[in-house]
Amino acid sequence: MSLPISLGVSTWLWTSPFKTEDAVKLFAKVKQMGFDQIEIAVEDPQLIDVNRIRTELSNQELGVILCGAFGSTRDLTSDDASLRNTGMDYIIRCLDIAAELGADFFAGPMYSAVGKARMVPIQQRQLEWSRAVENLQAVCERAADRGLQIALEPLNRFESDLVNTVDDVIRLIKEIDHPAAGICLDMFHMNIEEPDPERAIRVANNRLLHVQVAENYRGTPGSGNASWDAYYRGLDAIGYSGTVSIESFTPENKELAAAVCIWRNLAESQDAFASEGHNFLRKWLTGKK
Repeated sequence: MSLPISLGVSTWLWTSPFKTEDAVKLFAKVKQMGFDQIEIAVEDPQLIDVNRIRTELSNQELGVILCGAFGSTRDLTSDDASLRNTGMDYIIRCLDIAAELGADFFAGPMYSAVGKARMVPIQQRQLEWSRAVENLQAVCERAADRGLQIALEPLNRFESDLVNTVDDVIRLIKEIDHPAAGICLDMFHMNIEEPDPERAIRVANNRLLHVQVAENYRGTPGSGNASWDAYYRGLDAIGYSGTVSIESFTPENKELAAAVCIWRNLAESQDAFASEGHNFLRKWLTGKK
């Protein structure tokens, strides 16, 4: 049975940071490859001209998903109030962009800064958890005001010490206690942290708003040892009908490559990565590989 899922691909596969002038060629390429959605990674909201982006989305008949980038200066759990405020301001601007582009949610590990992975006393961990809950409650209110949800993404232990598994993010959502709070699951991180990815998807259930995929080594879908059958069974079991997006990164951008520890090319080209990944996923959605 074919899963009723649309396929997307992240702008991070080709470029960083994404700029408005990237849209014309990139969106046309993505559409020609057969994708239904473009996942725009918003690193700098000032580089996004909403009207022009919206026009190009319409021209290519592409849906849009927005995800965020949470560096050290955007940290809702920081001891430094200015960094918490910077993080909140950035999220609100991204929510505005998402609403203006017609997206349904804003995704990412917005509870903390990416790369914040330390051994700290339990009291500090509890304090940071409480800050994440409190600030994300405010984020949810602002998202709901715009008709949006947020999709919180667990990261692997090397990139976050706060939310690593589906059980962690479920606990966070329960404490946020707001209907706008949902989940984004990323296969790369799940391959590290989840002993049973099918169970993880079942636990996420109707809170699952978005799925990102790449192989265990962050390469082309179908080229590694990810548990694709388990992901299929899980998504089928919960009746998931959202988007599955390819998310990986270009090694051509040295700053981004260093941040995600990609030291070599993961495919013959980024275009080959996307097109071969799309072909694999189309077959996978039908229950074949």
